[in-house]
Amino acid sequence: MQVSFGSRATAQSGSTASSANLFGISLIAALAGFIFGFDTVVISGANLPIKELWHTSRLFHGFFIMSMALWGTVVGALLGGLPAQKYGRKKVLLWIGIFFSISALGSALANGPYVFSFFRFIGGLGIGVSSVAAPTYVSEISTPSTRGRLVAMYQFNIVFGILIAFLSNYFLQGVGGPNDWRWMLGVMAIPSLIYTLMVFGIPESPRWLVAVKRDNTAARRVMERLGMNNIDDEIQMITASATHEAHAGHDNHYFFSKKYSSIIWLAFFVAFFNQWSGINFILYYAPEILSRAGLAAKESLLNSIAIGGTNLLFTFLGLYLIDRLGRKTLLIIGSIGYIISLAMVAWCFYAHASAGLLMVFLLLFIAAHAIGQGAVIWVFISEIFPNRVRAMGQSFGASVHWVFAALITLITPVFLDKDDGIFKDNPWPIFGFFAFMMALQLIWVLSKVPETKGVSLEDLERKLVKE
Repeated sequence: MQVSFGSRATAQSGSTASSANLFGISLIAALAGFIFGFDTVVISGANLPIKELWHTSRLFHGFFIMSMALWGTVVGALLGGLPAQKYGRKKVLLWIGIFFSISALGSALANGPYVFSFFRFIGGLGIGVSSVAAPTYVSEISTPSTRGRLVAMYQFNIVFGILIAFLSNYFLQGVGGPNDWRWMLGVMAIPSLIYTLMVFGIPESPRWLVAVKRDNTAARRVMERLGMNNIDDEIQMITASATHEAHAGHDNHYFFSKKYSSIIWLAFFVAFFNQWSGINFILYYAPEILSRAGLAAKESLLNSIAIGGTNLLFTFLGLYLIDRLGRKTLLIIGSIGYIISLAMVAWCFYAHASAGLLMVFLLLFIAAHAIGQGAVIWVFISEIFPNRVRAMGQSFGASVHWVFAALITLITPVFLDKDDGIFKDNPWPIFGFFAFMMALQLIWVLSKVPETKGVSLEDLERKLVKE
């Protein structure tokens, strides 16, 4: 059959429109990461003002004020897989926006440390659930050739939110006098409400519709909207995978069964090493770390913006490379960058080197994270688990990530506090320890991590799941 030039042009136009549609839907889902990043770092600007306002103990300040959102994140990550699996990805993404909005307004208006901690916990729930639902959703609507960069948009939005939070804190300093921190926290309600409204316009995950709800008709409509090719083959492959899992027996489909053990360990270690790089430690306490290096408070906030900008720039590079070089290669590059930068930051503190030199190696650390672990973690966890347990697998990986993030944030004041911290005179051993952990990560990546670039989710399942 002959195809006219006009028909070919129409087909190309339809393909372009479908690609744009897929990108737009993925971007909306990934915007949960923007609020996640903003909420994670905005507390750094409120750290010292709240210390002076409520005069709580060091332990209370570390556990409730600074890390309560992270404990909420742990709970959200632990439980987020259940509603995402039962009720669908879209409904959960909608509730994430609602939680973020409530948290922003409640934290800004809090009249005491306990009320403040409660609303920070609510925001943490939103972050934890978003780290499960958003990467899972985007992974399930993507093609093998685009999955890496589309899921990594979640991480891009995280670092974009981090940068905007640093900028917001810097420009809002001095606006409200002693209540600056209320404006810093409250402004997050604006993107939270916008995100909530935008989620109404995205479809449900077609893989969830087929594998869990068994609604092939609705899945077909979504696949057509996304511009997927060979829809009948896709539905048949997803159905066969789900049927195989369902008939595998009670012991075999239990999440912590032996058949999933190798995947579970992969998810555990990528999340474990992500936090033992010290990334959250540095982002949460960036102004305090920089002030320990000899920078004034205003300079510390300004240099925090440089950290956020570097994070964003190299995350762009990570998005560009993740479907070209692959996940494992980026983890290797990032590990080497971690080891060099963290070892040099430790030396700078130990040798009392200039603040400028220390800042150079902190920025190198941020670049290594952005191009390596930052670009890879949510992509890798979202693609290694089978369709039937993907939400639970994402929940497990995110939970490990956030448990260690919360622990590190909780114990940081014990080590970093300039008055009576363990390393009050010089914090170089902290960075030396993180460098050692990244050497262990490099060994693990080289010996255990498989490459997942360009492989369909169903083919990955056949490759990674033990029968």
